[in-house]
Amino acid sequence: MITFPNAKINLGLDVVEKRPDGYHNLETVFYPIPLCDILEITPAKELDAPDYTFTMYNAVFEGSDDDNLVIKAYKALAADHKLPKVDISLYKHIPTGAGLGGGSADAAFALKMLNEIAGLGLDSKELCAYASRIGADCAFFIDNTPAYATGIGNILTPTACSIEGYHLVLVKPDIHVSTKDAYALVTPQKPEESLTEIAERPIEEWKGAMKNDFEKSIFAKHPAMEKIKEQLYAMGAVYASMSGSGSSFFGIFNEEQDIEKIKTQFPGMFCWCNKM
Repeated sequence: MITFPNAKINLGLDVVEKRPDGYHNLETVFYPIPLCDILEITPAKELDAPDYTFTMYNAVFEGSDDDNLVIKAYKALAADHKLPKVDISLYKHIPTGAGLGGGSADAAFALKMLNEIAGLGLDSKELCAYASRIGADCAFFIDNTPAYATGIGNILTPTACSIEGYHLVLVKPDIHVSTKDAYALVTPQKPEESLTEIAERPIEEWKGAMKNDFEKSIFAKHPAMEKIKEQLYAMGAVYASMSGSGSSFFGIFNEEQDIEKIKTQFPGMFCWCNKM
């Protein structure tokens, strides 16, 4: 069985308050985009095979396979249910450390695939419960539809927000932004206007109203990142922002964009574009 875990972007992000457990409550809008990895899970061919094998392509994972979120998804289900022995292959196309949720998507799609392969019959609510144990934004990819997220990103409410028909450009520089450092540098505060209300306005009204609270502190540390956002606006973006805690940026355009021209604007960076 083969599936295609997709990325997400954050349409705005407000860090609202620090929690007693050290995490932060936030408000954001998760929006799925058709930038995908490839995940294949097949039953093992040999009777004496291990419970699972895992191979990843087109990326280097720092740490052991057991630390990969796909394997954590397998083990989370295996702790409560009988799973068949499987061979798992993951081809990475979604950049890592980009604020695009690639690892969480891979894990969520693995949960859905294993649920089907093993005939477990778990519904979306049950799968979301497993996903929430793996990562804060992992549950979003179970239903995989635009959602207003609160809490640590795990409380999801459907939203009518849509960028359908617009053209999306994604740019990721070769800069690593530590999520821990990003949170350490931001000052939590309650927004004057709810992000979900802003997100449901026309996109042309987002600039100046919608924001990502991580940008201010991250731009101070990485000035080159601010220039990416400025360049997206200079190219004609209706709205541009960093996604999550970075380091990727997206621009929403009215007109179709030429990927080769984009690459000349952002040399040496990961670039992608697609009509939504």
